[in-house]
Amino acid sequence: MKAEDIKKILIAGAGTMGQSIGLSCVTNGFAIVLYDIKDEFLAKAKESMIKKIDKMAAAGMIPKEKIEFFKYNIYTTTDLSVAGADVDLVSESVPEDPDIKGELFGKLNKVCPERTIFTTNTSSLVPSMYADKTGRPDRFLAFHFHPGFKLVDVMGHSGTSAEAVETVRRFSELIGHSPIVLKHEKAGYLFNSLLNPWLLAALNLVSRDIASPEDVDRSWKEITAMPVGPFEMMDYIGLETVWRITDFWARKRNDSNAQMSADLLKKYVDRGEIGMKSGKGFYDYTPPK
Repeated sequence: MKAEDIKKILIAGAGTMGQSIGLSCVTNGFAIVLYDIKDEFLAKAKESMIKKIDKMAAAGMIPKEKIEFFKYNIYTTTDLSVAGADVDLVSESVPEDPDIKGELFGKLNKVCPERTIFTTNTSSLVPSMYADKTGRPDRFLAFHFHPGFKLVDVMGHSGTSAEAVETVRRFSELIGHSPIVLKHEKAGYLFNSLLNPWLLAALNLVSRDIASPEDVDRSWKEITAMPVGPFEMMDYIGLETVWRITDFWARKRNDSNAQMSADLLKKYVDRGEIGMKSGKGFYDYTPPK
């Protein structure tokens, strides 16, 4: 299947990432099916996407005469068999756990058409970790987005067909993104391979009570003249996401230092302080009264 044949995309996972990917698709003329496990998640996601479409139109980013068409192209369901019934491509953004992802793709393989290409938006895993569970490893690869940015990573595993890689690469251009095709599998792709060690170093300093998050950030920003520090960056990403990734690799590698960092993050997650989107993380984002 060629990219030009893709008409309908299943967005599995209606969180921040799923919404961002879905917006790129619908505002470039594609229909999406937004899937999640609860109706309340879907209602909140669709409402958020509709508001963003209105804002994009007001800012002149999309044609105002197409607003209703774009909104009409957002369909939601909690029924996986309905979600996958007639889609050409799947974009998955569920929690960073290879078992959860593999189980989802296994179910999708039973309900999606033979032509459907499966993609994972994982930020820290590699597709070969659960490719065999998808039922179609030759049409399975990583398609990783960076919310707010045009860059996307396209990364197959050793069993991914060249045709599937090219289809996804070209599709990324059709939805307004700039693709980088990786030559080999690499956990974290390019940017996250640079970002993750930086975040871990910062977490290690605070988890060992060497310095506060504020001082670590100040040290980085004053010397590098960068606008944000590592803890501000984690608040932007979402601490639950950073925790899942840190905890997974700490356990997999039996890394005690990384586990200390994961345990620090877990305290914030357990309190519901997961960063900017919750109003509080390492920093307080509550508007002043």
